[in-house]
Amino acid sequence: EDLALAQARQADRELAAGRRRGPLHGIPWGAKDLLDTQGIATTWGAGPFKDRVADRDATVVKKLGDAGAVLVAKLTLGALAYGDVWFGGVTRNPWNPEQGSSGSSAGSAAAVAAGLVGFTLGTETYGSIASPSARCGATGLRPTFGLVSRQGAMALCWSLDKIGPICRSAEDCAFVVNAIAGRDPADPSTIEIPLNLDLRSSVKGVRVGFFAAEYARKGSDADHATLDALRRLEVDLLPVDLPDRSYHEVLRLILDVESAAAFDELTRNNLDDSLRRQDDRAWPNTFRRARLIPAVEYVQARRLRRRFLRDAERVFDGVALVVAPQSHAPMHPLTNMTGHPALTIRQQFRNDGTPGAVTLWGRLFEESALLRVGAALERELGLWERRPRIG
Repeated sequence: EDLALAQARQADRELAAGRRRGPLHGIPWGAKDLLDTQGIATTWGAGPFKDRVADRDATVVKKLGDAGAVLVAKLTLGALAYGDVWFGGVTRNPWNPEQGSSGSSAGSAAAVAAGLVGFTLGTETYGSIASPSARCGATGLRPTFGLVSRQGAMALCWSLDKIGPICRSAEDCAFVVNAIAGRDPADPSTIEIPLNLDLRSSVKGVRVGFFAAEYARKGSDADHATLDALRRLEVDLLPVDLPDRSYHEVLRLILDVESAAAFDELTRNNLDDSLRRQDDRAWPNTFRRARLIPAVEYVQARRLRRRFLRDAERVFDGVALVVAPQSHAPMHPLTNMTGHPALTIRQQFRNDGTPGAVTLWGRLFEESALLRVGAALERELGLWERRPRIG
């Protein structure tokens, strides 16, 4: 509270004096509670770390402070970035409080969808931006791996972790990613590359790949309505295909081994016993099991990952981005391994009033085309402004 009030007063003074730092100046935001904040608890959603306080800000927190944004909340995440169960309970979907908000960026998606903050930051290793954004009807951008510094963020899987904005619209995501992107010496995976964001120019003629066979086989009415909206925008829809491979198992093996290494001390000191979730699929047990995975299998998974890069290159050959039906799962594990960006937006509201989503995937470091088409599609579908009833 003290930090938020101090930043808000400073923003008021600067704006009154005519000094505008940019589009985020004075906007309240919330950080997923695995991003370090100096002097303020960063708990990672897990009981063993609920009293953890960092001595400096994460790079993204500092950059947003420099942009004039006002940090008003640390937002819940599933313990150690798994699901929506944290040491205090379950984070709820504001459209249906009987339902969890999915995870692990559970509080980030729920808070922005409910209108509690202007924007948030989440993180993704497998689906932790896309999944809660889809569940809560938020717009989530998973940037290209290396575009945004992870210094000061909890490490789960060094070769897969990414930080990105969860907002009310693609346009808002553009403002946020523009503020947080860039080279950071503290994170050697980062690269300095111009974003050249332009969301207002026409998308007519942009080449968009779509999985024609999947749309024909199991595309829902909402999926086909999204294709129709893209046609009205006059993008050039081109059929694409994925090889018939299973990407999930390889990503899962890499994630299990690297996350077990990241939390090796937690496991060896038996602190994992205090985590709320202890079911077979939850982190405590995957950390324990991963200690028995042979190094040979991990190396072979990494070798397959290089082969998957060629699969992705073929999918994106000749197109700026691709779109798939909601039920088409392989693109998400594939692109998380290859580092391609993804944008999740609303594409429908179901009969029970909950939102449904579509995900667009873009070429490496070409967030501009991804966000431009996403913003145009949001405007064409006309769903992004709806808010849940609170209270």
